[in-house]
Amino acid sequence: MSRVKSKNLFHFKPCGILDEDVRMMEEGEKDAPEYAEVLQMQARAAELEQKSDYESNMKYVSILRSACAPYADLLKSCSKFQDSIEKTITSSLTVPTTHDGEFNVPVAVYTPTRLENDSKRVAFIYAHGGGGVAMSAADFEPLLQHYAVEFNVVVFNVDYRIAPETRCPNNVKDFYEVIKYVSAHTESLGLDPTKIIISGDSGGGYICLGSMVLLAQNNETDLVKLAIPGVPMVDDYIFSDTLAMTLEERNSAGMMRKVWRDLIAADFEEQKSSPLLFPGKASEEVLEKFPPTVIMECEFDQFITEATRLANRLRRAGRLLEFVVVPGAGHASSITPELKGNEVFFNCLKTVVKEYVDEENRELTVAINYEFNHGNSN
Repeated sequence: MSRVKSKNLFHFKPCGILDEDVRMMEEGEKDAPEYAEVLQMQARAAELEQKSDYESNMKYVSILRSACAPYADLLKSCSKFQDSIEKTITSSLTVPTTHDGEFNVPVAVYTPTRLENDSKRVAFIYAHGGGGVAMSAADFEPLLQHYAVEFNVVVFNVDYRIAPETRCPNNVKDFYEVIKYVSAHTESLGLDPTKIIISGDSGGGYICLGSMVLLAQNNETDLVKLAIPGVPMVDDYIFSDTLAMTLEERNSAGMMRKVWRDLIAADFEEQKSSPLLFPGKASEEVLEKFPPTVIMECEFDQFITEATRLANRLRRAGRLLEFVVVPGAGHASSITPELKGNEVFFNCLKTVVKEYVDEENRELTVAINYEFNHGNSN
């Protein structure tokens, strides 16, 4: 497989400090009346991280899902998405699977009204965030309707099953089967079979990467034009010595160890070397068969080290187009509309789609500038 060629689209430099709006948001949370309850919830979560019985695991899941709920509310109430919502047609389909019993994977489909009658549209297949254990496709609907309109694509929002109810590798296989289905039905779906994008953020980034492993293992890489995992959960770096970690990695270590070991893995000891649990452990042979890849990251993301390691390996394997690190941004910046880093993240993503997939329809683009003097990419 030939090496991909990067356009070196971005030239960001790290700034070494969180964006002011992120810091203000964090300080605002501490001043909120309910902050005492948040601290109690965090203390309870820390206790549960030391246990691994079923009851404790389910209590922990409940805490994680409650903690993620405000993000869903934020996306649904965001006024900047309203115009895009009004310009999309929402439909749905289901993809039958048998890898974990008989299950039809629900998929919401968002089509820009201007593309309604086109027959060669770009597909953007997306795995939602939530650490692999929380949130649903519906939570991300406004954001993805915005993506559909702004990127000029048909978005397939996959409601893959989450842990611990569904564990690795069946969570990954839900998404993989949707990729296969969309690829096999491009004519009836009005899609260009040569322009299929797969993506996902955070836990969805892990699901996307796991599907890339399956595509490579099964010699099906040609089904996908471009893969864009964002702020992804990649490997078991979080199980290493926390003294060597960034502050964000250290602060999330207890949670992520619990999530991987007790919730996502079906049998952690048996699966801990599997690239379907930890995609960053894929062999060089498998990485060389990955689809062309753009990894989207944030400077202060808790997964920055593992994502950087994977980017380095993919660059050597000849499959990395861009490694984009948004300066000053944290993990939540990737999906929090009011944060400055989110606008940069979004504009980079839009540029990637236009430059690497939908070139003939792209608008004239200019270099993306950031008020800091940044510069880093592939």
